[in-house]
Amino acid sequence: MNFFLQVFGNPELYASTLAMATPLALAALGGTFSERTGVVNIAMEGIMLVGAFFGVMIAVLTHSSLLGLLAGMVAGIITSLALAWPAIRLQSDQVIIGMAINVFAGGLTAFLLNTVYGYNGTPTNTPFLPTITIPGLVKIPFLGQVIGQQNLLVYVMLILVVVGHYVLFHTNIGLQMRAVGEHPEAAATVGVSVVNIRYLGVSIGGMLSGMAGVYLSLGLLNGFDVNMTNGRGYIALAAMIFGKWTPFGSLLSSLLFGFAIALSISLQGYQVSANLVGMLPYVLTIVALTGIIGRSRAPLADGIPYEPSK
Repeated sequence: MNFFLQVFGNPELYASTLAMATPLALAALGGTFSERTGVVNIAMEGIMLVGAFFGVMIAVLTHSSLLGLLAGMVAGIITSLALAWPAIRLQSDQVIIGMAINVFAGGLTAFLLNTVYGYNGTPTNTPFLPTITIPGLVKIPFLGQVIGQQNLLVYVMLILVVVGHYVLFHTNIGLQMRAVGEHPEAAATVGVSVVNIRYLGVSIGGMLSGMAGVYLSLGLLNGFDVNMTNGRGYIALAAMIFGKWTPFGSLLSSLLFGFAIALSISLQGYQVSANLVGMLPYVLTIVALTGIIGRSRAPLADGIPYEPSK
């Protein structure tokens, strides 16, 4: 009983859950926009890596974490275009392209890390993204310890989820995105540019995945390391699917995965196998993707190339 209270009654577990869920939720939200327009975005892992590296590099050069954040977002957009162009224009297999980008990004960032910073790695004085304290809320017992003082991007993520839901389901551009993802031919007949909408969806996905990568390198770890995403892009993909391709669903799924990661970290202080505990988030990912907890239906045109009629 004491063990249960020490672990699950500790507000730090839930604060860590929110922190660990943030990169997953950002990437999952980006993937939602991409796949709602019909482009499978399995490249989130690689885009996060690229965003994480360039975020650190620019932050070190400019001594500004916010400029590093901007650079990571731009790098994410540029990397996402490497998926968008062959997927949309050349009608190539989107899954194969995404996996190629993930492998390429892993090699590229490892090469750049060694070339730019050498064996010593990124500087230890790399600027952090700021931590925000909400006056009044932080003084509330338990709740204040969970959400009253978090990294800037935690609050940005929560705002973006609300904005993303509104854009997708309550605006004309969101309606166009969903129409393109469900039936692009019908959308084209009423004047919607399927190609442009798909480029927009993939670019938003790249921007948010790049932001997720920057959160890892400038919000959690204060530096870059080889393959530091450690499969989070794939977990975000699972969270998006488990969340039924919706912003709020993706957030809730990300919180579940974030809780598994935070719990695995908390349990390492006890006499529990570190390897066994470290498996928790990945086991949960497998369970979610098998559909045991509940099946999800992807947008009908998701992953299907669109060929404009001549």
